[in-house]
Amino acid sequence: MPSLVLAAPAKINLLLAITGRRADGFHDLLSVVAALDLADTLAAEPASEMSLACDDAELPAGAENLVLRAAAAFRRETGWGGGVAFRLQKRIPAGAGLGGGSSDAVAALRALNQLAPPDRRLHQQGLTRLAAELGSDCPLFLAEGPVVLRGRGELIEPLLPTEVARLRGRRLLVFKPAFGISTPWAYARLAAGAPSSYWPAAAAEAWLARWRADPAAPVEALLRNTMEAPAFAKFPALPELLAQLQAAAGVEGRMSGSGSACFAFLPEGMPVAPLVALVRSCWGPSAFVTEARIA
Repeated sequence: MPSLVLAAPAKINLLLAITGRRADGFHDLLSVVAALDLADTLAAEPASEMSLACDDAELPAGAENLVLRAAAAFRRETGWGGGVAFRLQKRIPAGAGLGGGSSDAVAALRALNQLAPPDRRLHQQGLTRLAAELGSDCPLFLAEGPVVLRGRGELIEPLLPTEVARLRGRRLLVFKPAFGISTPWAYARLAAGAPSSYWPAAAAEAWLARWRADPAAPVEALLRNTMEAPAFAKFPALPELLAQLQAAAGVEGRMSGSGSACFAFLPEGMPVAPLVALVRSCWGPSAFVTEARIA
């Protein structure tokens, strides 16, 4: 069978409301998530064993990598003993809140499901359940188009076609400082704060409902992220740059997920070079910055 080449897109959280901590230690959330045309590339071809090669030397390529963890889970679930050689080209930075590792894992599941014999393949429900075992934000990468997430991220509601049309193709700048933010650290800091650190579920649902009910409401009216509070308190370089972008260009920036990557929607025709220069002047030449669009 010939090799497969799959895109593993980044995601951004347009809305992220952490509404409380659950008895199982996870957090409940309400989020609107959109995939970007910024993507890693995962190639997969049949081999004698499972292996992973990555063009990013800093990324662990052993059994702890989510691609090989996905492969191990697929083998366990299906009983298929075949091997696949994966080659991963990274474009999505790590520790960013852009879902790169989770997206790579789901791309691996998709590839395995195509390379396995027909009697060992999983239906969509099985793939979704397996993805949820790998990480709370993995199942969203099996969905088509922007979605609403609830629960700990495993409950997925597609947006209506008219709502998707308001988002798809929107232009934005994605930028990340040299440092990343650990997701477990961010959630621990949020949990250690006052109860007001959480956004009550009813208030978050009302926020989303207002945007959905008004076809003229811009995407900027949807943007909010309760994970910004602990991140901004620890890393003031994040809100400082967002404030400078607002002052210099009138664009509203937000953090994605638990950070440290941020994004800002750009009007069509706005020159991007001055914004890139501003990001680099604040965060240095090692900052990641790229233009992207909602897929």
